[in-house]
Order: sequence, then structure tokens, then C-alpha cells
Amino acid sequence: MEQTRTPDSRYQIGAGKVEELAALVKEKGAEKILFDNTLKSLQSYNLAKATGVEAIDRFQLILEIFTKRATTTEAKLQIQLATMRYELTHAKEKVRLTRKGELPGFMGLGAYEADVYSDAIKLQIQTIQKKLVRIREKRLLHRERREELGFCAISLAGYTSAGKTCLFNALTAETLRVGNKTLFTTLSTTTRMIELSGRESLLTDTVGFIDRLPLTLIEAFHSTLEETIYSDVIILVLDFSESLETILKKNRVCLDTINRIGASGIPVITALNKVDLLSEEEKTQKLDAINEKVRSPVLISALHRTNLEMLKQETLKKFEALLEASFTVPMTNTTMPFVSWVHNGAYVKKTDFKDNSVQMVFEAEPSFVEGVRKRVEELGGKFETRPAIRTIQQ
Repeated sequence: MEQTRTPDSRYQIGAGKVEELAALVKEKGAEKILFDNTLKSLQSYNLAKATGVEAIDRFQLILEIFTKRATTTEAKLQIQLATMRYELTHAKEKVRLTRKGELPGFMGLGAYEADVYSDAIKLQIQTIQKKLVRIREKRLLHRERREELGFCAISLAGYTSAGKTCLFNALTAETLRVGNKTLFTTLSTTTRMIELSGRESLLTDTVGFIDRLPLTLIEAFHSTLEETIYSDVIILVLDFSESLETILKKNRVCLDTINRIGASGIPVITALNKVDLLSEEEKTQKLDAINEKVRSPVLISALHRTNLEMLKQETLKKFEALLEASFTVPMTNTTMPFVSWVHNGAYVKKTDFKDNSVQMVFEAEPSFVEGVRKRVEELGGKFETRPAIRTIQQ
């Protein structure tokens, strides 16, 4: 159902629409109502009272899907954290409404005082955060060890159901669970070794992105998404069998999410997946239409292992093109905006703030490095550059 109007404070939709909705629920035997709009606790309560079934919004639906898909301890903790934070913002209102009578989605809180319930949630959040910190510290040790050994890191990113895990399996000979148009099959990272022209690299499968992913979920999954931030190259997987409009929309969503998690300076290769579902003519037409809007496109079929060598070669080019640079600039009114700009456009490995200067080490493509060099010279600083390619230590 759709309705164009100012959101109603009681139901989100108008009272007349609520009557239609209640009749539709009865006619279809519906078990739950899903709203694309954000629902307040009062609106959910009133809708449940009017229709006899639970009413949830998009955020709650995503949480439910995440809960069903989670298999690792970390993923389960991340979901619990997001759920508890959501509950905390609605705690007082939910306790108040539950006292009026239990309804679907508002059960089991009758014995609570609002403050007691809020404190209980806060305690759970603190406990979960401590557990996640320990997991994150362990992940950090693994990452530092990989860097000591000189391994290059590649992350698979992309919209959910684009075929990232299928591509991961094809590149690594793994047999991870693959979803058939199933949302969020992967909720935790998996890393395996692959070989690129004799060079050993680490490939990581990450959680899928989705349009309008709530900020709370990005924050909750930060340690999982962090693997993307610390990679040398991102392979962005798109479902090329979808419509042009959908491909461009999902490409924008993915690039926006990459920017939001702080990985905008990392080179991106776009793997246009599922080309086996298209004719040669369709492939050519689509590629011509989106060629200037996607980064370094490569046509592949992860299922049939089509063009995977081409994808590997394109990835290798990105490694070879990277430069590592360092600079020192004096502290002025323009230094911090400059430092922020470098963070947005490069992979920053180290930043040290001295009494009157800033020292930074970063990796980026040559064109960006040259832009940084010019700016450093304008600021009266010192600049050095060298190839960023790593060698494997035996």
C-alpha cells in the first residue's frame, strides 16, 4: 500500500488507510506488517492494536534478517549491539505502552520501570562492546602479522546478493555458503590466500551493502567493515544482469558506503558479474552506457569462472600503480583541512602530530600523490615518495 501525505502522528498513515490495512491483513491472513518508513513506538503500538498483527519498519526488518543469517560469534554480537542500541532509544515509550496492554511486538515488559529497563539495556551494551573489543584486538594482531609478512590485501565489496561470495569461492577454491538471491548471506569476513602472477595476496569476503543502510548498523559492523578500510585494492562486485538503472543505483550506494566507512582513497576495480545471463549485444550496450560511471570495469561470471584471469591482471595493475609517500608540513590554519583531504583520497598508514607540524605516511595512485606533493610544497613542507609494492618475506 502507498499513501502520499504528511506522516500521521498516531499511525504514520491516515486513519482511513489503517481501516483498509486491517481489512487487507484479515483478507490475506498476514502475520506481520512492514513499513518502508521509520515507525515510532506509538505508531507501531497503534497499528498492532488496529490490525491485530505486529507492525515493524525497514530497520527492524534488516535486524531480523541479520539475526537469521548470523553464524559467527562476532556477527551475533554485532547484531545484538545494534538491537540493544535500537531498544535503548525506544525503551521509555515501549515500557509506557506495554502497561496499556500487551500487543504483538510489545510483550514481556510489564514488570519493568522505564529507568530500570534502560539501565539493563545499557549494561548489556557495555558487555557486548567489551567482547567486541577483544575480538577486534585479535583481528588487529592478525592484520599486523600479515603486514609484517608483506602480503597485499584485497577486499570484495558490493551490494548484497551481487555474487561476492561466489567470486570469493572461484578465486580461492573455497566452498563458502552462497545465497540464491538471499540477502546478507555473509555477515562476517573470511580471508584466504590467492596468487596473482606468482605474488601471494590475501582476499577477504565482506558483508554486503544495501541502500539506506542505517548508521547504527554501519557503526555496529565497523570492525567487520574495517577489513575493507585496510585493504590495498577493493573489488566492487555488481550484478550486471540487472537493469541499467538498478546497476547505477547500486554502484552509487556502494561507493557512498565505501566513502562513509573511510575507504574512499583505496583503488577500486568494478567486477560486473553474471555476464553469462546476457547476450553479447546486451553486454556491449550496457557497458557503453555505464563505462564512464564505474571504476575500472571488468566483465566476469563468477559461477562459470569467466574472465577471472583478466580480473586478477587488473588487480595486479592497481598494486603496481600504487605509490607510498610521506610528508611533513607545519601547523597553520590550512593544515587540518589538507590532512582531512588526504585521508579522504588515500590510504593513510600513519599520522603523527608534533608540536608545530604534522607527519603523514600514505599510499595512493600517482595522480593523487602528485596533487599532495604540490600542496605540500605550497605549505612549505617536505615530501618523499617510493613504490608501495610489497615483497614477500620468506
